[in-house]
Amino acid sequence: MLRILVVDDEPHIRDVICFAIERAGMTSVVARNGAEAMMAFRRGNVDLAILDIGMPEMDGLEVCRRIRTESALPVLFPSARDDEIDRVVGLEIGGDDYVTKPFSPRELIARVKAILKRANGTAGEQQLHLTRGPIRLDRDSRSVTYDDLDVGLTAVEFAILATMLARPNTVHTREQLMAAAYGAGIHVADRTIDSHVRNIRAKFSNLGCTTVIATVHGVGFKLAPALGT
Repeated sequence: MLRILVVDDEPHIRDVICFAIERAGMTSVVARNGAEAMMAFRRGNVDLAILDIGMPEMDGLEVCRRIRTESALPVLFPSARDDEIDRVVGLEIGGDDYVTKPFSPRELIARVKAILKRANGTAGEQQLHLTRGPIRLDRDSRSVTYDDLDVGLTAVEFAILATMLARPNTVHTREQLMAAAYGAGIHVADRTIDSHVRNIRAKFSNLGCTTVIATVHGVGFKLAPALGT
């Protein structure tokens, strides 16, 4: 059974999230603050974390930063409607998605399931191994390498890159990348996709690849031609 780490300092919000998770057939693991969240994460055996951003002392952004130094565990941020900066920062430090407060339990579970689907990687008829120049992507092991160096991508970043590698000469619109990363029926803002693309670029840049994704202004994104075949 899937185990979801729920981190929020407000008991009512925790109860609402846990009820939705358990009604959907998953198990909730509760943490009341950032310190408890890190202890639960390090005990292992969780499949996704729902991190409230606005907790005192160690907030959800700091918890996500610390998790990202050790793991690609999927992360979902509940965010107040007027906290766009926090949402963008959350995505840029490695969050997979956010859900806007007040949220419906149905929307929360839909986003959790979409992230987990990407994290678990249902290959179907898709190519299991994708290559472009020095980039190698393996769906079975959910790994990406550049010049044999590991690129630690989140589930959503992995889905975006896999979509682009599968059709390397195609310009992909933001709407196409949204559908690939989140599935049908899940709406996310353009800014969200842009944040994920920036994250992918930054991670490749850290390994010496500065031209992994090119922006096609007014249309979307494509793999950089400099990567070769």
